[in-house]
Amino acid sequence: MERSVSTEWPGPGPWLALGLAVSLAACDGRVGMRFATSTPRETYEARLRELGLHTTALGRDWAAAAERALGAPVSVVLPHHEVRYLDPRQAAAVAYRLSLERGQRVAARIEVADTQPSDLTFFLDLFFLPDSVTPPQPVASADSSAWEFEYVAMRPGDYVLRLQPELLRGGRITLTVSAHASLEFPVAGMDLGTLRSRFGAPRDAGRREHHGVDLFAPRGTAVLAAAAGWVSWVGTNRLGGNVVWLRDARYGRRLYYAHLDRHAVEEDRWVEPGDTLGFVGNTGNARTTRPHLHFGIYIRGEGPVDPYFHLLEPTGRLPLFAGDSSLVGGWGRVTSSGGRLRARAEGSAPPIVALPGDAPVQVLAGVGPWYLARLPSGKEGYVSLREVRPLQPLYSAAVAAGSVLRSAPGTLGAATESLARGEVVPVLGRYGNQVLVRHPSGLLGWMGSESLVVSGGGVAGVQ
Repeated sequence: MERSVSTEWPGPGPWLALGLAVSLAACDGRVGMRFATSTPRETYEARLRELGLHTTALGRDWAAAAERALGAPVSVVLPHHEVRYLDPRQAAAVAYRLSLERGQRVAARIEVADTQPSDLTFFLDLFFLPDSVTPPQPVASADSSAWEFEYVAMRPGDYVLRLQPELLRGGRITLTVSAHASLEFPVAGMDLGTLRSRFGAPRDAGRREHHGVDLFAPRGTAVLAAAAGWVSWVGTNRLGGNVVWLRDARYGRRLYYAHLDRHAVEEDRWVEPGDTLGFVGNTGNARTTRPHLHFGIYIRGEGPVDPYFHLLEPTGRLPLFAGDSSLVGGWGRVTSSGGRLRARAEGSAPPIVALPGDAPVQVLAGVGPWYLARLPSGKEGYVSLREVRPLQPLYSAAVAAGSVLRSAPGTLGAATESLARGEVVPVLGRYGNQVLVRHPSGLLGWMGSESLVVSGGGVAGVQ
């Protein structure tokens, strides 16, 4: 995969030097050797401490952003596809909560819009959530130079995938997270549509359970290695007839193939996925049934486990973002008829709050037919694409008396620019008794609607 990015930096100054120092530290090959037992993010954080950068405001913000994201992940349903903007001027991190079944392979991929090469580093870390009170447990991390990540879940449950760029780096990215089979299908040309008997089904009048799945196919169909590994045993037994045992070299799973018509492999042989091990039959205790493969998975210390999700490759199209990607990372405005903010990117999710018409919102990400938006109050949620428009002037108004722009609505926002009496500014949106305007310098800011007068002597916001 070609790695490319358009890296956006703040203006020249001391932070530029800080960013360069940190970037160079992260790319130092000696660091990787020195912290070989650490995750790439831990190695990078340790280097920040060595340079004394962890005590700076930006260094503290970077560490805090990672903890904050881990503690408040966004719940997503797989497959998930979003366009998101990570502001390089701020310490950014985002986390996603997702549910996985045992044997599913989760894959995450980051793409960056521009085509200019860069050494931009993303840290991708996966955590398991044992319960609501136990802290998240780290289970896997991507290499710092990789923009792709895969992990096979051997424990079913909830996981959190956290993404964080290195300091002073970011931009507009596309993130795709999806779940897949972790094994190749063991019968040539077939899929789970051939399954006729599930794991755990009663056998021998309830005296035992089915410790695998039965995959029906014509006699003589090739039976394939589902993973790379060693063939540990080839032989015959009373129940399984002609059988093959294969040890999955990567994850230690023991794969059991039974009722083969005949073998096509020898013991102690290394095989790759797709190599032929034998052929479908009905030997052993399957003599009175149609030809099929009994396929089982055994885990050390647990015994047999359900192969279903190890083999399930989901079908259907990935729900691609259908909105205006140029809005992501900037401001939009709720339509004049208003809208609804929802907790999840689903039409059935109950609204968190009703959105007033013409309210400005920061567009954090785009997911399918939704924008992830932040209200001026700080509340975040999903808004339908139909309910958000580009931020264009509603009208122009004059400053009634000397005033200041603020970074947020009300007096809690920091003063950013001054405005003289009579200056005319475009009004871009309104939220309560506050309006978002554009200063002649181009800076966006907030001020009270009572401070502005529209043509005809009216107060801004009361046209």
